Amino acid sequence: MEGDRQMSKMKSERRKIIAFTGTAALLAIVINFAISAFHSHNQKRRKKDLPGSEVRINLSGSEIRKLADQIIAKSKEVHDAVASVPIDKVTYQDVISLAELEAQQFPLIQSCIIPRFISTFEDVRRASAEAERRIDMHMSICSKREDVYRVVKAFASKGEWINSEAKCYIQCLVRDFEGNGLSLTLAKREEVQRLRAQIDELSMQYIRNLNDDCTSLLFSDSELDGLPSEFLQSLDRTENGKFKVNLRSNHVSPVLELCKVGVTRRKVAQAYGQRCNEANMPVLENLVQLRHKFSRLLGYENYADYAVNSRMAKTSSKVFEFLEDISTSLSDLASKELASLKDLKKKEEGDSPFGIEDLLYYVKRAEEQTFELDFGALKHYFPLNLVLHGIFKIFQDVLGIRFDEIPYAEVWHHDVRVFSVSDLSSGELLGHAYLDLYSRGGKYGHTCVLPLQNGSLLSSGVRQVPVVLLIADFDKEVGDHPGLLRFSEVVNLFHEFGHVVHHICNRASLARFSGLRVDPDFVEIPSQLFENWCYESSILKLISGFHQDITRPIKDDICMSIKRWRHSFSALKLRQEILYCLFDQIIHSADNVDFLELFKYLHPKVMLGLPILEGTNPASCFPHSAIGYEAACYSRIWSKVFAADVFASKFHDGLLNQYVGLQFRSKVLAPGGAKDAVESLSDFLGREPSIQAFVDSIALSSF
Repeated sequence: MEGDRQMSKMKSERRKIIAFTGTAALLAIVINFAISAFHSHNQKRRKKDLPGSEVRINLSGSEIRKLADQIIAKSKEVHDAVASVPIDKVTYQDVISLAELEAQQFPLIQSCIIPRFISTFEDVRRASAEAERRIDMHMSICSKREDVYRVVKAFASKGEWINSEAKCYIQCLVRDFEGNGLSLTLAKREEVQRLRAQIDELSMQYIRNLNDDCTSLLFSDSELDGLPSEFLQSLDRTENGKFKVNLRSNHVSPVLELCKVGVTRRKVAQAYGQRCNEANMPVLENLVQLRHKFSRLLGYENYADYAVNSRMAKTSSKVFEFLEDISTSLSDLASKELASLKDLKKKEEGDSPFGIEDLLYYVKRAEEQTFELDFGALKHYFPLNLVLHGIFKIFQDVLGIRFDEIPYAEVWHHDVRVFSVSDLSSGELLGHAYLDLYSRGGKYGHTCVLPLQNGSLLSSGVRQVPVVLLIADFDKEVGDHPGLLRFSEVVNLFHEFGHVVHHICNRASLARFSGLRVDPDFVEIPSQLFENWCYESSILKLISGFHQDITRPIKDDICMSIKRWRHSFSALKLRQEILYCLFDQIIHSADNVDFLELFKYLHPKVMLGLPILEGTNPASCFPHSAIGYEAACYSRIWSKVFAADVFASKFHDGLLNQYVGLQFRSKVLAPGGAKDAVESLSDFLGREPSIQAFVDSIALSSF
């Protein structure tokens, strides 16, 4: 997308913006139906292939099963060939064939797996899920092949590297094999596999216990004073008229944020913090013990050091230092924030003590009194198509990349749109992006980015372009109701587009380091960075326009309120997040920790004297420590902090500065996972990353 003329044309074709009345409305509807029918007919008549894409669209269930068979057979063939090489004659070409296999097979694997997220056909989703299980099982077997490991290790010991990326690739292969215990004796290797299986099962058991919990509480109308009528109408009621509040976040969060009755908030918070205490505490205790045992077999002092070793932080001690520095830097501001909330509660509820269960409610009340923001009304200024235009324009201006829609590209649903992404200066094709933005039955119901094909340089010398899919669950335009975004959805869309451009702009030679396959502590930094644009007045005006008249953007005072609101009570909220990060890091760094006693100790220390809520045990209902983020809960704060440093240092005074943007693209996005993430950021910043900009951004926006 480029220029006002094309922008105007797209607005007309997509009929997202202007609302008509009277005869004009009827005429517009007739024309729109005609255009839609024409497009539908043409789309059926001819489909365009995407240049350079090996992704296969609209496979049937039988085709998915057949493709999965072919993937597994080809993978076995290549691994067998590598294993057959005499270790004294192994060459770079022998080992690099595994990288070539990965580059070629990844889009085919994704062609099998992605349908379970997007297909409208249940049989296809079932076939996709089954293919994923079979492919995962095969990959797991390959990762434990001692014969392949011996050949790779033999080449690694020669030290005959073609370049730094090749060296990193071979080292990663060795690390992956040895992470499965292949450098150990047979007995210890079997123990590693046994422990890994037990860890996986206990992790899932912890989550199953939470998912199976059906506890609910009953409240009268008066006990739920302050909750909106539409929320109350969504609740089940008993025969005597009581409302049934389930202990799920979609019920608990509104109660803790909006209920005026302190006793009710306390009851809900207590029950929510007691979930699965008896079932999950022994599970988590056993889980952590097994993780320590597993990591020590692999040569680490504890599980935290094992988990952090391959991340930017490198060591658990560095994580503790980072969290302590952030917490200390924001201590004074957090104290002021808490004092203001306590004063507010005293005015509304008298002398009853302020507890952790009051935090969300009084933050909400304070924000209502401080900021004149009606997020319901604000939604009318964010038509989806207008926001998309703004995003394309911003990334064009900042990163020098251009999005062009590909008409008649083959898609799995008529709502899906496909874009080519090219370099603005040279016209070089950089990749392709599928946008599947609207909710529908059978589709994955959350916003995320899924790589379909990783960029890489094939042995033939041809560059394989990256292909990516952005899935969202937005409401579609229906009749006179345009597709509008809540402000939180606008921020989320910017965030996910950060992943899209990161995937597209990565120029690594090997698929292993391409796309989003980078340091886990780094992968969210570009996306967190681009969220900053959503809070700047000039950008808000660019992406906003009242849905009935897009020439009316958000007013200046609203833009300023949004920017100030962003960091309201951020110090206090962040310290609460740090509390859980510290718990996670401590239990994975030490043996025989009493989880409840640890929370009782940490809570008042981190939360400025606020004790843990009586009767609760957060360890029993904190899934991040059980699966997915174990010993790495700090990573979300880490990425926010260093994204703030990049924004403040390089973009704050030039939001659309393409010179800086091109440097960011070449020095941070392009290198990929083969280059140390700290080194990439340091090259761009001209120094090592710092926490100071993040601390300053919160301090300057508060009180």
